[in-house]
Amino acid sequence: MSVHLRRPTVGITTQTLHSIDHIPAGLPQSWVMNQRYLMAVSVVGAVPIMIPLYDDDLDTLREIYDRLDAVLIPGGVDMNPTSYGEQKSELCGALDPSRDRVELQLVRWAIADKKPVLGLCRGLQVINVAMGGTLYQDLEAQYDGAIKHDYFPTMGFERDHLAHAVEISAGSHMHDLLEEPVAQVNSMHHQGIKLLAPALVASAIAPDGLIEGVESADDHFLIGVQWHPEMLEMQDPHERHMFGGFVQAAREWHGQHG
Repeated sequence: MSVHLRRPTVGITTQTLHSIDHIPAGLPQSWVMNQRYLMAVSVVGAVPIMIPLYDDDLDTLREIYDRLDAVLIPGGVDMNPTSYGEQKSELCGALDPSRDRVELQLVRWAIADKKPVLGLCRGLQVINVAMGGTLYQDLEAQYDGAIKHDYFPTMGFERDHLAHAVEISAGSHMHDLLEEPVAQVNSMHHQGIKLLAPALVASAIAPDGLIEGVESADDHFLIGVQWHPEMLEMQDPHERHMFGGFVQAAREWHGQHG
């Protein structure tokens, strides 16, 4: 008789519909997220759950979090600079304050519990800020020698456009997952890490020196990347390994705490 093994549950945060540029007026208040994030974790064995933005109901948010084996923080709009001690400049784009509060809280809970966390694009920035780091509000204006990072679909670029390479740090967890010293990645951001949080280590670097991959300095599966592997994992097995490693960490966490 076959034994049914419980698939780990991965929570994926949402964003407020009306925080997205060019959304028509009159639509109801909604929480949404790109389905590719859900597909990327389900194809490697997880059950994805979309997390509503209960920033004003932490009791309910905590009940949701406690039912999860891992947390994925996806891409989206800019973080509010007040979350890392700066005033918002005209260079900063649209904000989603409810999402900021929810994601920062979830990451901090997960760090305390050593629950696996994967941050993608904005998600890397959330991890860094949650742990005490800061961001450039606009790379082109604030980061000397910056290459082009903003290959946005609104500018005519495909989401899987390989914009530049990143160098993966030898001996890092990310190197173990991607199995290569250099990866070609897509790039859909205009912000990035300024001050790296003290408890993080850089594991991927862009050609201009910008940190594009981070991970925990200990054995906690806490990884963030500045690119969008959910758009690459169908054609690049190395990018799928990142999701596979994340889901395996979720499976192990459940085995120890479930």
